[in-house]
Amino acid sequence: MASFGALRSRYASLLKQFIASNKDFEILTTITAGNASQPKTLYVFDSSFNPPTCAHLRIASSALLEQPEPGSRLLLLLATQNADKPTKPAPFEDRLAMMELFAHDVRSYLATAKSFLAEQVPAIDIAVTKKPYFVDKAAAIEASEKYPKQLEQVHLTGFDTLIRIFNPKYYPPEHNLQPLSPLFSQHRLRVTLRPSHDWGSLEEQEEFLSSLARGDREPEGGRREWAKKIQLVEGRKPGAPSVSSTRAREASQSTPDDLDWLVPDKVREFLLSETPYVSKGLSEDA
Repeated sequence: MASFGALRSRYASLLKQFIASNKDFEILTTITAGNASQPKTLYVFDSSFNPPTCAHLRIASSALLEQPEPGSRLLLLLATQNADKPTKPAPFEDRLAMMELFAHDVRSYLATAKSFLAEQVPAIDIAVTKKPYFVDKAAAIEASEKYPKQLEQVHLTGFDTLIRIFNPKYYPPEHNLQPLSPLFSQHRLRVTLRPSHDWGSLEEQEEFLSSLARGDREPEGGRREWAKKIQLVEGRKPGAPSVSSTRAREASQSTPDDLDWLVPDKVREFLLSETPYVSKGLSEDA
C-alpha cells in the first residue's frame, strides 16, 4: 500500500481530473484481491466519510454478511457537491485516502467472517459523484455503464438520510415524491435505525415505514408499495457508546486513545499520522 502522502496526492490528482471532466460519476479505485467479477448486487454506501468510523464498518459489513454471495460488491461513494453538508474540515483527497484505507479494513473484517470464503470477499469500489441529491446519484451510477444494466443497487443509509430522501423539498418544481419512482422500481434501501433525541424513538422510526405502507404519503406522491423496498435494520445495541464521525474528529485532537474503538485500524493509523482535523474545526460535517 502506498504511503499516506502518496495516497493523498494520487487522489488529489484523480479528483482534479474528475472535477474538470463532464462526468457525473467516476470510479477512482477498486480494491480487490483478484479479478473483480461483474456484480449482481451493488451495495452503495454514500457518506461524507469524515472520517470513516466503526459505525460505517458495522453498516457495510452487516449488509454484506446478511446474504454473502460472490455476486455482491460494495461501492463507497463521496459526493463532491453535498446538498446538506459543507466540505470541511477534511479536504476531499484526505477523505478519499481514508475511504481506501477503510475499504481494506472492511475486507479484512469480512475475511475473518465464517460466512465468507476467502475468494468470496467482495471487491470494493471507491467513487465520486457531482450529484448532490440521492435520486440523482443512483441515476448517475446507472448511466455510467460501469455496472451491468439490470444491476440492483442496495443503498446503505441511516434513518436521518431516509428522512431526507422522503422530504419533498428536494424534488422541484412540483415538490412531491414522484421522482422517487425510478429508484424504487429497481433498487432498494437498507436503513440503519438511529433512535435519538433528534430522530425519535425506535417505535417512532418504525412508524415512518408503517405510515408509508398504509398509504399516508400518497397525497405527496409516495406510493405504499415502496415500503417493501425499504429494509429497517438495528443499529448499535442499547447502552452501547455512540460512534460518530464528529466524535472521532474530537478524539483525534483531545483523546486519541478513544480512536481504538471509534475508527477501524487503518483509518486510525492515518488519523494519528496525518492529523487531518487538528486546528481545522470539528463541528462542520457529522
